[in-house]
This record gives sequence, structure tokens and C-alpha cells, in this order.
Amino acid sequence: MTQFKATCVVLFMLCWQMCTVAAASFTASVDRVQLNAGESVELVLETDDTSQFLTPDLSPLKPFFELLSSKQVNRLSTAAGTAKPVTQWILTLLPKQSGFVIIPALTLGQLQSTPLNLHINEQHEQANAPVEPVYIDTQLDHDAVYVQAQLLLTLRIYHAIPLFADSNLTPLLLDNARVEQLGQPRTFEQHINGVRHGVIEIKYAIFPQQSGQLQIPAQVFSATLAGHNPQSLTPFRAEPGQRIEVKSAQIPLQVKDIPSTYPTDAAWLPARALRLEHSWTPSLDSHLNVGSAATRLLSVHAQGLPSSQLPTLDINNSNAYKVYRDKPSFSHQYTEQGLDSSRSERQAFIFQEAGLVQLDAIQLPWWNTQTDQLEYAQLNEQRVLIHAAPALAQPLHLTELNQEADALLLQPTQLWFWQVLSACLAVLSLLGFSLWWRARHQPAVVLAQNSGPSPRSLSDDLKRACLSNNPQSTRQALDAWARQYPESLVDMAARDSTLSHALDHLNSALYSENDSEWQGEELWSAIRQLSFTETPTANTDDQLPPLYPP
Repeated sequence: MTQFKATCVVLFMLCWQMCTVAAASFTASVDRVQLNAGESVELVLETDDTSQFLTPDLSPLKPFFELLSSKQVNRLSTAAGTAKPVTQWILTLLPKQSGFVIIPALTLGQLQSTPLNLHINEQHEQANAPVEPVYIDTQLDHDAVYVQAQLLLTLRIYHAIPLFADSNLTPLLLDNARVEQLGQPRTFEQHINGVRHGVIEIKYAIFPQQSGQLQIPAQVFSATLAGHNPQSLTPFRAEPGQRIEVKSAQIPLQVKDIPSTYPTDAAWLPARALRLEHSWTPSLDSHLNVGSAATRLLSVHAQGLPSSQLPTLDINNSNAYKVYRDKPSFSHQYTEQGLDSSRSERQAFIFQEAGLVQLDAIQLPWWNTQTDQLEYAQLNEQRVLIHAAPALAQPLHLTELNQEADALLLQPTQLWFWQVLSACLAVLSLLGFSLWWRARHQPAVVLAQNSGPSPRSLSDDLKRACLSNNPQSTRQALDAWARQYPESLVDMAARDSTLSHALDHLNSALYSENDSEWQGEELWSAIRQLSFTETPTANTDDQLPPLYPP
């Protein structure tokens, strides 16, 4: 009996371990799949199996990559809606060869990750690279771009000396252009002429809104140097705490107008790619009757175009159906190629006629910025068979209808009761409407008369005080006059230099020992020349709004 129990326990432990291994996961991901030779890539290994203290086997990486750094992070993940502990290994790898390189499958105990493909672009040594500890390289994907089309700006900050975390980059601001930062800044390492540089990469998507010449301004990067590592082979020296500031180059850009071959009655859509998609609920192949509804989800997907620029697709009206539109939804995401956006709209079709109903094709013109030519995104026409409603498909028998109508006739007593009840309800409704109409034309609260000074009297008091050349009384009258406007005296003086000088003379007279020399005519002339967008209003803080506004 004891041996039987021991066998059961061993079998239970094996089954529990197999279930645990089957439920656990081990994934691998990289921050980018395309990079240049000499650049590092960040590999993240993650598992939710925290029951065993294991580390992944990194030996398959040695023939293809150099391991620059690694760290282990334990955190809580809420991806599935519930918090669970996960373990991450963040590895910084430097590829040893160019071309297509595969990150092989790595193992963690009995778990295994999936392989990942990388493309390493061949890059020659930069003979003309700046010999500076910190510099900025700016690149555009095109020298010229169409109006409202996407332009990718890549800003790379190279530093051969470690930096503190207080670095700052001025924002990219352009007139007549929309700027979208593509995600968060990315950091990696790159070997340039035998010197290892840290790189901070920031990408922007720029959409010019006006044709002509566009100037991309210089951006300023500032940071504090962390000092020189004695074991480093870099030729640069820096004292810890030294502040450095570098600028990027200004780049001129030519923005082209809409091509003449583009349809004039269509929305201008310059994109890398554009497609139309739709789905039906229920399917058009199902049995549909007259009066039934089918919902179509119509979507426009574009690469290199903001979602706000995607147009509404027109649908031709028909006697065979009615269309009811729902509010559209917009979405976008950032990729290596820029901005990907979509516009989705639900359309409810109510079919009103039996037979074969034809839904017209949808055609949307757009300009392919890759091939520089006009293209059309299209959904083919569709045909749907609508069946007659079951109640209408059966023949009508007049005899049965007459018998049912006779059975539904009310008795005279019942008819009299409903007539009296209807008359009472009509009288009550008429009485309620008359009371509402009477109350509608009577104010609920009598407005109190305003006892405060009027704007005219405040202006007259200020005029008398200024012309009497008395700075103390002028200051009191000026404060009372300014309270009737939404602007303060500081705001008024900021937009009128004459008033600003007059106020300075008044303040000098108020705080000087001898104020007999002050002349108020200058201040009154400056106030008379002021212009206001809103008229002054009297103080109405003690009034209540009417209960029934007109």
C-alpha cells in the first residue's frame, strides 16, 4: 500500500510539472529588425515561469553576435488583465556580420523561444565622420516631397563619452507643417572608425501643409558629460560635470504641389500604400429577407498619412435599400516606415425590396509616393439575393380577415368608457399646457437694480483725476475703471507702449517725495486711445438668472 501511494505521488508531481511547463511561455523580441553594420540591437527574453531559478542558454548567440551588456529585470505584467510576475533578460548584441542574420532559438530549461530575422545593412567606414565627443547627424528620406505627404526625419545624436540622464533636445517646431514624433527615442551603440559611440535616435514624421520652400530648423542638444573611462580606447577626455551643447544642421526642403493629373474632384491622398477593406455581419451569402438588416464595416488603411486626412466614402442611394451610418473611428500606430492610420465606419443596410440587389463598387483615387503615380483603391460591386418576408409570401384570404375584424370590434359599453377617458386626458393636457404658457411669460425672479457705478461715471472720474494732476486720486480712479474690463492693467500696458510709459510716470510720482510735477494728461490720452474687443459690463454678482430664460 505504501509503494502504491509513493507511485501516485510521483505520477502527480510529473503531471503537475508537465502542465506547468505547457502553460509557461518564453518569448524573444528585438527593438528593430533593420540596422546598419556596427550598430547594436537590444534583445529582450521574457518568461512567466518564475517557479524555477534558471537562466537562458546564450551559447547559440556567440557565432553571430558579440554580447556587449546584459541585465535581468523582475516585474509584474498586466498584459492579460491580471497581474503576474515575469522575468526579463535584456541583452545588447553587436552583429559580427552583415546581410540577413538569424537570432537562433534560445532555451530556458524545457522552454524554447522562436528565431528572429535581422537585416544588417553593409556600411563602409565613415572617413568624414566628425572628430567630436558629441555630434548630431540628420537625415531625410526624400529631398523633395508633395504637399501633405509624409517626410521622415531621422535625428541621431552620437556621443563617444558617457552622458548623464539630464540630456535635453529642443522640440521640432515648423510653420505650415504637422510634426509627429514616431514613438520614444531609441538608444543603441555603433562602432565608427574603431571608436564605440552611444547613439540616441529620434524619428519624426513631417507633413508639409503648403507647397514651396520649407526650412527644417536646427535643433539643440545639451547634456552633462559623465567623464572619461580610463579603460576606454576613445581619444576624447572630459571632466565629470562638464556641460556640452551641440546643434544640428538646417535642412532646406522643396515641397511640391498637387500633380495636375490628379482628379480635381477627389480628396488629395498622398501615401506609401492605401487599401480598402470591408466585412459583413451577417454574411451576404446568408438568407436575408425584406426588412432585415446587414451591417458592413468599411475601413480605409493608409501608410504615411494621418487618420484625420482619410475621407468619407460616398454611397449611392437606392430604392432597394436604405443606409444608416455610424460615427467613424480613427486609429494610428508608429512603425519604421512612419505613420500607419485607419478609418473605420459601420453602415447598416435595410433592404426594402425582394430580388437581386446590386451594391455599387467603391473606388478611391490616391497618389502613390513610392512610384510617383496615380492609383485607385477599389472594392468590387456585390450582389445579394433578398427574399420576400414570410408574412407577405402567403396569400391573403378576405374571409379570414373579415372574421378577425369582427372579433376585434368593441362593445358599445367599452367604447363609451374609452371615449370618456380620452376626453379627460385631453382636458388635463390642455389645462397643463395653458399653465405652462402662462408661467413661460412671467419671470421667476425680479432682477434687482444695479446700484454700482456705470462705466460712463467711472470714465468721467478717471478723466477728472488725470486732468487735476493728482497721482493718488488718479490711481484710485484707474483701479476702479480697470475692474470693469476682463483685461488687467498689466495686459493693457503690454499691448500699448504709450500706456506703459504713462503708468511708469504715474508710479514714479506715487513713490517719489515730490509729486507736484506729475501731469495726468499723458495718461488720459493713452487710455482714450485704447481699443477693447469686449464692452465693459456693470457688476451683476448680486443678481440671479431667471428661472425661465426667454
